Amino acid sequence: MGEARRTAMTLANACACSEIESANAGLITTELANNLVKFAKDGQLILQWLSTEHGDCLEILSIDRGPGMKDVGQCLRDGFTTAGTPGNGLGAVQRLSHQFDIFSQVPQGTVIMSRLYRGGMPVMTAPRLQWGVYCRPAPYESVCGDSWRIDASSSRVRLMVADGLGHGPSAAEAAEAAAYTFEQDQTQSPVQFLTAAHQNLIGTRGAAVAVAHVDTENGRVQYAGVGNISGNIVSGEVSRGLFTSNGTVGAQFRKAQLMEYTIPSGALLVMHSDGLQNRWSLTGYLGIQNRHPSVVAATLARDFRRGPDDATILILRIEGKPSDRS
Repeated sequence: MGEARRTAMTLANACACSEIESANAGLITTELANNLVKFAKDGQLILQWLSTEHGDCLEILSIDRGPGMKDVGQCLRDGFTTAGTPGNGLGAVQRLSHQFDIFSQVPQGTVIMSRLYRGGMPVMTAPRLQWGVYCRPAPYESVCGDSWRIDASSSRVRLMVADGLGHGPSAAEAAEAAAYTFEQDQTQSPVQFLTAAHQNLIGTRGAAVAVAHVDTENGRVQYAGVGNISGNIVSGEVSRGLFTSNGTVGAQFRKAQLMEYTIPSGALLVMHSDGLQNRWSLTGYLGIQNRHPSVVAATLARDFRRGPDDATILILRIEGKPSDRS
């Protein structure tokens, strides 16, 4: 717990957070780590610095495999405890967080998200965008062979996921070359981006790459992919897979095919590398589609991740009817 607290404060300080913000990061991390040690099975904490459409933030994810909470609301109330302690942990985490969300099932387990924004809680402006990401390297690797990027504005969101062949530093080099290409020209269509990425990845291992452009005004998605990056639009009980061409960007590459889809209000756009099983499903997770995308991504990773590979899950939700988005 002490190491987790120090790591959180070090990361917050390195990202120019104030002393109070760094101290709050340490407190939140300590409380979450304490709960994992005392109550949970197979617990893990993930700390990541994110640049969101609302500002830069430290995100802390707590993930476990049980036993879960029978009554989340009761567990969040100060004074409630199952272990003879003061019972202020989760309530304190919720109060200190600028954004907080939780999903818990018995006996599957619990996922908790806490976000602290540098400079304080931002004003959340329309359209109501929410996105989250889970990105972890293969076991025993120090770098991740996947990369991801998201660029959100008031009228358009661009998302990209790349998976370098294999894992380790060489795979990371290929995936980061795709990410670099994504960052260089925001005006490229999905097909133009993949063509440019192919040229930039020649000489690397190559990568599977997919990109989506979401028009927040009319709820339309332009999507193109090459290789085994998967895309899905999930709305209620319906999950629609997005078309991806065969090949490897930087090696065997044919012109990508641009596809267009409609994304309903509140639906999830899920893009992931093959570190997540293709047969994942949100059926049986009552209410999870209303949870923050970071919580959804972490839950999918916990229950459907393939063990020996890098894993990246990038999820976007846009609330409101297209006519309401401005």
